[in-house]
Amino acid sequence: MIRIVASNAARGLAVLALVLAGACAAPTAETAREGAAARPNILLVISDDIGVDVTSDISPGMIDGLLEQYGPHGLNHPQYQEIKGRPASTPNLTALAAGGMRFMQTWVQPFCANTRASILSGLYPVSTGVLDYTGYLSQNHRSFVRDLKEQGGYSTAMFGKWHMAGLVPANMAADAPRYPGMKPKEAGFDLFLGNLNGAPSTYHEYDYHVQDATTPANEYRTEQAPTRSLPGIAATTYAPVVKVADATQWITDREQQDPDKPWFVWLAFNVAHISENQRPSPMVVPDRDTLDEPSRREMESCGGKFGSREVGQCTDKQLMRAMTNSMDTVLGQLLRTIDTLDPNTYVIYIGDNGTWMFGQGREFIDNLYITRQGRGKGTAFESGTRVDLVVRGPRVPAGAVSNAVATGSDLFPTILQLAGLEVPATVPDREGKGMIALDGVSLTPALFEGAPQVRDADTGYILSETINPLQRNARQAGVRNARYKLVCDEEPTAARCRFYDVKADPLEEFPLDKPAACANYTNGQWQPAAPEWNFCRLQEVLAQKSFLAPKR
Repeated sequence: MIRIVASNAARGLAVLALVLAGACAAPTAETAREGAAARPNILLVISDDIGVDVTSDISPGMIDGLLEQYGPHGLNHPQYQEIKGRPASTPNLTALAAGGMRFMQTWVQPFCANTRASILSGLYPVSTGVLDYTGYLSQNHRSFVRDLKEQGGYSTAMFGKWHMAGLVPANMAADAPRYPGMKPKEAGFDLFLGNLNGAPSTYHEYDYHVQDATTPANEYRTEQAPTRSLPGIAATTYAPVVKVADATQWITDREQQDPDKPWFVWLAFNVAHISENQRPSPMVVPDRDTLDEPSRREMESCGGKFGSREVGQCTDKQLMRAMTNSMDTVLGQLLRTIDTLDPNTYVIYIGDNGTWMFGQGREFIDNLYITRQGRGKGTAFESGTRVDLVVRGPRVPAGAVSNAVATGSDLFPTILQLAGLEVPATVPDREGKGMIALDGVSLTPALFEGAPQVRDADTGYILSETINPLQRNARQAGVRNARYKLVCDEEPTAARCRFYDVKADPLEEFPLDKPAACANYTNGQWQPAAPEWNFCRLQEVLAQKSFLAPKR
């Protein structure tokens, strides 16, 4: 039986006081201990390959504002009408955003593994070493989840896609090591139910990996995809339903068995990532009862067979919308359960990278952006790295919008502060031989104090960097501050870089001129108000701080 326990009210008041204190200053060890019995629950939801273009409905007015900005009365781009396309139907994400704060300037890394490793470790790829989707996170890194468990007394569980322990391709040799990198239990999770790989074989048939009380932290077992159901959704092996059903059951059990013990859940969907082995289409027509009426009608109109790989004449863009809507539907089920069980819960939603848009018959972007080819997932352009970030929970103002520049690494310190725990200034490096500064910066000043930025608007920066195996291992890095952005290929020289004012030109259609040299930056002749100063500052960051920096 699902119930609201009497102690939740007291726990909610206590955590509110804790967060009020934590919003002004990082909690001390003493306040962390005092608040141990009052910590909030935290749900982190990560979607897969779903950029801002797909979910633009959660930001009312954004598309119309861009049409005005790029139309005849603004920048007068000849193709400005392409901005208004077709996003997915996302009523539950839209409601989540309306109930919390939307971060409108959020970057992550260009590929799934890069971003997940950065979230878990609080570090950029240059420090994690996870620079493409084949990389893996070293066990030497510090995980914020282990801090939640060992210092905060949290129950912890991970459901869904992991993709931080390496990949196991279908043609891998039988004696090759499987998933050598950090696995969920090594990161501090009590329970893992999901898949360690980067994509499911198909959305209805896939390996179901388990780490529970019977498995050592560095081992796992493989089971067949289980059958699960949700209210109003029939029993199925369809992966999004299984993930949410597993998470719902575990959370319900925790609330019933020990309502005063806080929990943390990492829920990572595979949708709308392509499947690994499914043919002829790597996409899927979701189960009918996971779609709302507009999405069902669209699948019927193009001849897709629900709950199958038989996509009929449905385009990649139509399937993208349907898969995103199915995620939204099942996520809504979980959110309603949590709201009934314990409102003293922070819900964080973030995408793991932008939408796929680089060939192979998979051109998924159908909204928001003008130039699309070669600019989606796998690149440091906005359409490859800009995602939605929403935070809802105690004391977060409903319907709030923040333009603070944020990145996935910021969730490490943010979640620790939400839990009333100290944020480490330094963490172990990949080799475990030294300590390095944390890259992530807590977003709590924006959440609770209305701070316009959490980094210095001029000298502060966020990085997005990757190697792209799908493009002959091309190397690319992007860096931005509050207004300007630099995207560089292979090396941070002016000839290999494009420079943008992403406030005046958020779709990166009009590159700025680059200075011939940066002497006036180093001798103080240019100031931050000058675009040239910002070019030189961002070039300096890439040349010194990114993986494009020369090897020493």
